[in-house]
Amino acid sequence: MPLEQSGQRTLEALMRSNVYEGEEATGRDVPGLTIAISRQVGSRGSVIARRVGELLGWNVFDKELLQQVAEQTGVRVDLLESMDEKRSSWLRECVEAFLATSPTNDTVYLHRIVGAIASLAARGDCVIVGRGAAQLLPPETTLRVRIVANRDDRVASIGQEKGLSREEAARWVDNADRERLGYVREHFHKDPTDPVAHDLVLNSSRFGIDEAAAIIVEAAERMQVKLPASV
Repeated sequence: MPLEQSGQRTLEALMRSNVYEGEEATGRDVPGLTIAISRQVGSRGSVIARRVGELLGWNVFDKELLQQVAEQTGVRVDLLESMDEKRSSWLRECVEAFLATSPTNDTVYLHRIVGAIASLAARGDCVIVGRGAAQLLPPETTLRVRIVANRDDRVASIGQEKGLSREEAARWVDNADRERLGYVREHFHKDPTDPVAHDLVLNSSRFGIDEAAAIIVEAAERMQVKLPASV
C-alpha cells in the first residue's frame, strides 16, 4: 500500500478513536483546534509558532515530535533529526548508513510521526510545526498556516543561526527547501506551497514575530467558535 494511503488511514483511525499508544481520550465530543504551521526554511516559522503557543497557553510540537518517536523506537534523537522532513530516498540512505541494525526504517519513522500528529490533534489545543501536519489534518478542526519570507531574509537568518557564510547559507536553504517540498509531495501527494491549501499565508519579512503570532492567534480564536459540534 502506498505510504500516503496507509498513513492517511492510520491518521483517520486514530482521529476517530481519539486514542494513541494507550492514551485515553479527553472526553470531548470533538477535538479542540489544532494550529498546523508549515514554513519555508529560514522564515522563522518555528519562532513564530513558539510565540503563538505562549499567547494561547498551548503546547508547541516541533522537535518534540522527534523526541516522542525516539522514545517509541529507541533511536537517538540526533539520528532521527538527520531523517526529519526528508524524501524517502534520502531517508533510506540514512537508514542504511546509521540504522542498519535497528528496526526503524523510513516507513516506520513516517508512520510514527503520523501517529504522533494524530494523537496530538485528537486532543487539540496545540501547535504543530511542519512534518506534513497542515496537509494531513482535517481542515474542520485545523488552522493551517504557511509562513514564508523573502529569500534574502531566509538566507541571512540561516547564516546567523548556523554560523555560515552567505554562500553556504544559500546552498543550505536551497537544499532544505527541496527536501521539505519533496517530503510532502512524495509521501502525502500534496503541494505545501499551494496557498489554497492553507487558511493563512504570512510573509514574515513584512510582519515581525509578535505581529505574525498575533494574527495567527486572532484567526485561531475566530475559528474556535466555528468548530463543529461533533465529528
